[in-house]
Amino acid sequence: MTNFLINRFIQKNNNPASPESRAAYGKLAGTVGIFCNMILFTAKITAGLFSGSVSITADAVNNLSDASSSIISLFGFKLACRPADEEHPYGHGRYEYLAGLMVAFIIMVIGAELLRNSVMKIIHPTVVEFSWLSVGVLSFSILLKLWMMIFNNKVGRIINSKTLFAAAADSRNDVITTAAVLIAALLSRFTTLELDGIMGVLVALFILYSGFGLVRDTLDPMLGKAPDEELVNAIREKILSYSGVLGTHDLMVHDYGPGRQFASVHVEMAAEDDPLVSHEIIDSIERDFLKNDGLHMIVHYDPISTKDSLVTELREWISEQIKFLDARLSIHDLRIVKGKNRMNVIFDCVVPNDMQIGEKEIKCFVNNIISEKYPEYTAVITIDRSYAALPHEKTI
Repeated sequence: MTNFLINRFIQKNNNPASPESRAAYGKLAGTVGIFCNMILFTAKITAGLFSGSVSITADAVNNLSDASSSIISLFGFKLACRPADEEHPYGHGRYEYLAGLMVAFIIMVIGAELLRNSVMKIIHPTVVEFSWLSVGVLSFSILLKLWMMIFNNKVGRIINSKTLFAAAADSRNDVITTAAVLIAALLSRFTTLELDGIMGVLVALFILYSGFGLVRDTLDPMLGKAPDEELVNAIREKILSYSGVLGTHDLMVHDYGPGRQFASVHVEMAAEDDPLVSHEIIDSIERDFLKNDGLHMIVHYDPISTKDSLVTELREWISEQIKFLDARLSIHDLRIVKGKNRMNVIFDCVVPNDMQIGEKEIKCFVNNIISEKYPEYTAVITIDRSYAALPHEKTI
């Protein structure tokens, strides 16, 4: 059924990463969600009112909220595909993240309301009238929600959408919720146990826990979460594969919504090479990332001396020595510049964000070890924070 809907409503040969294609997939997922949840709401509210079950009625309201979430997702995808303008030069892709965040909040609100109703049912228990109609409705709901979970997961993977992953997680929660309500109804029918309220509490707590996780996952990209290690490694390996590239560092990746990532990186190349040739290689790197990966990459050229034995010796020696302070420390852009009274050894030192030692202590340590071995040199150090990955040099 999922493949049928995709083939029926999505144009063939669409690029899933394009805003227009994402909007088409989002529209399909939103429409399916509204239609299915309204069917379930109508069936469950009828069964809940007929049997007097607070858990079935709450489950019906949950489906109504899911329909509202689908509407929000639908508008989120629609707004996210709007083209860039003067006020938003990076596009409007983060609307999709906002839609996912709203869906997560709705899930948590529903969980809190279900928890309140279930606690009241435990304090003031009422008899739940068993009916096979309720069993049939709940069983149908479980099967439909299982399909919706699979559907949203599949479409979410096609366009890499956190909003649809949130919808899939919500459908999974509904399966668990409805299964719990069904078990409670059956146990109440064949035993003397009244589990309607207790089961409602357990289901509500699970929904709240899941909702909190969804809020965290949708907030992360908007708050500037570090890029995935897999993406960082792929970028690094691709850059190092170009002829003339000796190393790379200072990678930054900015996420302005799915399919709208921008990055900047420093690339080390031999200072002795023709700068025009090096510049052409850098242009090729930028063009290839945009064409093949959809990544807007800005590359900064760092010329390094490869034929000055003293520079090479200093770079290797300092790189080894600072690891006694912390194995994660590294340096780049080392050069020797003649000052007014002394020779300056200028370089950047990359410090991990969770390092406990302060910048002043790091500079003091490095200055001391350089002064002991090379008293004629003064270290001029710039502390550089790692935003994505530590520097990496090509293995020769």
